[in-house]
Amino acid sequence: MTLLNGACAGAGIHPGAGAHPGPRVSADLLVAEIGSTTTVVTAYDGIIKPAESGARLLGQGMAATTVLQGDVTEGLGTALADLADNLGLRHPSALGWRRMLASSSAAGGLRMSVHGLVYDMTVRAAREAALGAGAVVRQVTAGALTREDLKRLEELKPNIILLAGGVDHGERETVLANAALIAGAAAPGTPVVYAGNAAAADEALRLLADGGMRARAVENVYPRIDDLNVEPARRAIQEVFEEHIVHAPGMERIRDLVDGRIIPTPGAVMNAAQLLYEGAGDLVAVDVGGATTDVHSVTAGSEEVTRLLIAPEPLAKRTVEGDLGVFVNAAHARSLFQPGELETALGVGAEQVSELIGDLPPIPRDDTESELVRLLAAKVARTAVLRHAGRIRHLYGPGGRTTVAEGKDLTRVGLILGTGGPLTRLPHGEDALGRLRIAQRGAELLPGPEARVAVDHHYIMAPCGVMAREYPEAALKLLLRSFGI
Repeated sequence: MTLLNGACAGAGIHPGAGAHPGPRVSADLLVAEIGSTTTVVTAYDGIIKPAESGARLLGQGMAATTVLQGDVTEGLGTALADLADNLGLRHPSALGWRRMLASSSAAGGLRMSVHGLVYDMTVRAAREAALGAGAVVRQVTAGALTREDLKRLEELKPNIILLAGGVDHGERETVLANAALIAGAAAPGTPVVYAGNAAAADEALRLLADGGMRARAVENVYPRIDDLNVEPARRAIQEVFEEHIVHAPGMERIRDLVDGRIIPTPGAVMNAAQLLYEGAGDLVAVDVGGATTDVHSVTAGSEEVTRLLIAPEPLAKRTVEGDLGVFVNAAHARSLFQPGELETALGVGAEQVSELIGDLPPIPRDDTESELVRLLAAKVARTAVLRHAGRIRHLYGPGGRTTVAEGKDLTRVGLILGTGGPLTRLPHGEDALGRLRIAQRGAELLPGPEARVAVDHHYIMAPCGVMAREYPEAALKLLLRSFGI
C-alpha cells in the first residue's frame, strides 16, 4: 500500500497526478498511535520481510489528533506527511508501506462498568482484567445490584459491561440475578463479557440475550479461591474495543487502512511490558502523560511477601491515576510538593510558579519550563508508583501482632522503565525514575537500589506492543534497543 493509491486522499494527503522525482522509501510496517491529543506514526523495516540487519526503526511522524475537527484521518494524514518529511522525502507520496497496524484512544477510551460478587475476590479480579485491557472503569459494584447501582448504570451508558461472580460451580444466584437486572437497565445492544461462575454461564447468557444484550462468555476471572485468571477477559475486552473505536469520526476509514485489530493504546503498552518481562525479567513501567499516569508492572513478587499476602495479585497489573499529569493536571501535581519546594528548586517566587503552571505547554519553551516539567514528572511518577505498589501492614488481635501484605509486590523488580513524552522527550528521565528505588525495605513494597532504570528513548513502547501480537521477536529487539537493555 502506498500513498499513491489514494488511500489517504482527503486525510491531509493528496498524492497528485504525476510522479515526484527524488528518493522513495518503502517501509515494511507502519504503526499508528491515534491518541486523544496526538497521532504518532512509526515506520519500521525488516519486520515482515526480515533483513540481514534485523528489525530497525526508520522514523516517526507526529501531528495533533483531529477527532474534535470531525475526522481523525486528517491528523493521520498530517502525521504521515511529517514522517515523510523526517525521512527526507520531497513529497508524502514517496512513502509506501506493506502493512499498517494501529492502537487508539481517540474515542475517549473504553467506558466500562464492572460487576462481581465479593469485592476483594471476583470484583477485584474483573477490575484487573478491565484495566489491563486499557479500559476506563467508571462503575464497580459488589454483590446484588441495588436500585442506585442500576440508576448509575443507566446514566453511565457504558460501552461494555463486565459481569463476574462466584468461583466455578459455587454460588450462582447473585450473578444470575445481576444478569437479569443488567438486561433490563442497560441500553439494548450493549456488549457484555461474562467472566463468572462457569456453571451459570449458559443461563446468564440467555438472560442477557433476552434483554437485547450482545453477550459472550469467557473463562472465570476467579475460578478458584486465590486463583486469578484475568487474561481471557482482558483479550475479550480488547476485541470489543475495536468495535467501539470505529465510532470516532473518520475511524472507519482508518480501519480500512489497518491490517488486523485496532487495540487500545494502554493495552498495547501492557503487551510491550509483558514481552519485555519475557526477555528481560521483572519490571515496572511508568507512563507519564499530560493528564494521567499509568503504571504497568509484571512481576510475581518475592516468595517472602507472597506468603504474607491477604489476597492474590495478577502477574501483570495496570493502574491508572487520573489526577496525575504534568500538563492538564499540572496544578494538582504542584499540590503534591511541600510549600516552597518548587519555588526553591526553580529559583523563582510563588506567583511566577503559578504563572508557569497556568501556561505550561506540552513542549517546554525554555530551561525554566523544562526544569518544571522534570520536577513534576518525577513527583507524579513516584506518587503513581506508590499508589500502585503494595504495603506491609501489622494487624493486632487477641493472639498478638500479625504481619500481612496487601497489593502488588515490586521488591523483585530489576527494571524500572519510563515512557510517555515527559520522560522520553525531555532530559533527566532516568533521574526521575531513579527516585522510585528505596535503599532499605520499609512498609512500601518498592524496587530496591539494585533495580536498573531505563527510558524508552525512541518512544516506541505502544507501537511495539501492537507489533508484538504478530511479530514478537522483532518487537522485543526494538524495545531492548530503545531502552538500551
